[in-house]
Amino acid sequence: MSVWVWIFLVPWVVLGIAAVFVAFSGGQGRARKAYLTGGSLVKVGIPALYVLLGLVVPAAVIASQQGSIGGTESLGSTGSSKELEEGKELFRENCAACHSLGAIQAKGVTGPNLDRLGAVDEQRVLNAIKDGGTGKLQMPAGILDGENAEAVAAYVARTAGQ
Repeated sequence: MSVWVWIFLVPWVVLGIAAVFVAFSGGQGRARKAYLTGGSLVKVGIPALYVLLGLVVPAAVIASQQGSIGGTESLGSTGSSKELEEGKELFRENCAACHSLGAIQAKGVTGPNLDRLGAVDEQRVLNAIKDGGTGKLQMPAGILDGENAEAVAAYVARTAGQ
């Protein structure tokens, strides 16, 4: 199970268990009185829940996306930073019109969505550039060659599916 599932699921389960505990801890009368008078759990719990959902969750989502939105600072060891930056620009110029890739917000319409392919190794991308994609004559062979093809392959291998 994903970490995000746990982050969102566990607090709701704990909150549900706490609600059941409060509801049954003193019988119907006490639970009703706590509800109507706004007991301390309600006075503290509701604002805390608003803070959690309104500030912490969006901040966590934004922080998790910083590495994949247009930057190469955290691109790792698949290629040098310079090669990845060059691959990013070459992809934008030569591939983005056809292929979708979330790392640069490319929304191509004819080629496959590279993010849906999941983890892609450089050799697979190099073969697609050299041979023309999957062989269905939709992508011309040899769009890029040499170091340019290697730079795009490194960039796509590092960012596809992220």
